[in-house]
Amino acid sequence: MKQNKNGVWTSWNANVIHKYKSLYKVTTEEELQETVKNSEKIRVFGSKQSSADIASGVETLVDITSYNKILSFDDSAHTITVQSGLILSELLEIIEAKGWCIPCLPDINTITIGGALATGTHGTSGKLLSEYITQCSIVLADGSVKKITEKDDLIDAIRVSLGVLGVLSEITFQCEPIYTLHVKEGPENDSIWLPKIKERLKKHDFLRILWLPHTDKGYVIKGDKIDPNKEITEDAGPSYLKHRRTASKILYKYTHIFPWFTAIANKLLYLGFFSSTKEHKGSLYQATVTKSRGSTLELAEWTIGLDKFPTVFEELKTEINKWSNKSFIHIPMDIRFVYKDTSWLSYAYKEDTVTMGCVSRNAATADTYEAFKSVERIFLKYGGKPHWAKRFAAKDAELSSVYEKWEDFKMLRKKLDPSNKFLNPYLKDIFNEQTNN
Repeated sequence: MKQNKNGVWTSWNANVIHKYKSLYKVTTEEELQETVKNSEKIRVFGSKQSSADIASGVETLVDITSYNKILSFDDSAHTITVQSGLILSELLEIIEAKGWCIPCLPDINTITIGGALATGTHGTSGKLLSEYITQCSIVLADGSVKKITEKDDLIDAIRVSLGVLGVLSEITFQCEPIYTLHVKEGPENDSIWLPKIKERLKKHDFLRILWLPHTDKGYVIKGDKIDPNKEITEDAGPSYLKHRRTASKILYKYTHIFPWFTAIANKLLYLGFFSSTKEHKGSLYQATVTKSRGSTLELAEWTIGLDKFPTVFEELKTEINKWSNKSFIHIPMDIRFVYKDTSWLSYAYKEDTVTMGCVSRNAATADTYEAFKSVERIFLKYGGKPHWAKRFAAKDAELSSVYEKWEDFKMLRKKLDPSNKFLNPYLKDIFNEQTNN
């Protein structure tokens, strides 16, 4: 186990910076146990890609990225057991080689398994990644290891825990046989795609919409399972599409000074990069997951019940289209769909939901990006829930009103971590923890 002393921890975006006294790089469960047991305050981090201040801010840190082994397979049950520091891309490539898949994947593959699970990472037209856990082990505040299976009542609290109940150690995932998606993409007017959401969720195996604020357009991505040998007409679109990130960076460079220019930039970006159609096929991982992210950005994401989404969408659209406001939103806003579950801090607890991402492509100036505030205000008004790994200002009072099991989770957290070992200042504020611990 390696230890660094008296350093500075910096997030991927360089927006969150904290000093620490000790940073441990663990490679075994025993080292993880020892570090947790002997620390007064501790947080664990992986790829540092969260926009929320959840991974650092205390004296002792654990870099989990070297705790990254594939531990076992069960070929008959289609399960795989891994250590929590494994990067998602490595997991997905290994299970694809086995002819398996996890049927709902997030947009990026560069995050650690533990971080993805703790913060409720999800894909589209499926469930949270954590819903595919069949069993796991967690290192508790006293350094002991607790094994939890999907039959244990505690699993619904553990699946999305923000790392405040303990540190996820070993995780077993339920996989399914791999399948091929036939994906078609193209633009549609808001008046067309919005009323068709429920119909398309029933018809298609995959549905994702990239909404383009200030353009009255959405870019609709539909996927259907097909025989892998079926031939389709591949269409990757114009070759210049690969330059979208560069164009966005140029067009959005000064929008923190002149927010209104965002509306003009969005129209130009739509015409250049979202007005054509595309068609391709591949596995869920091959066809739908971004394999790289070329530049840093800041994200907020909010979730609302499927039935409420049209109302929320129209109110948000009306608000941001007012030239008197400052909430001009960079494109795209990522709209995805998550089916109901029973995990306490899941965005989809007991209801099918729609998630809507909001991005600032000027990471350094994200603190003054008014769109984050407008999106949060409107979603909270209708009972929306924030993504735990992304930006939001809501605290205990607001969260207790939208999470049915909020108080139960807080009681369990206090029981498992009575000394508040796993709370940093940001999380202490969220849970309204007023003690001196």
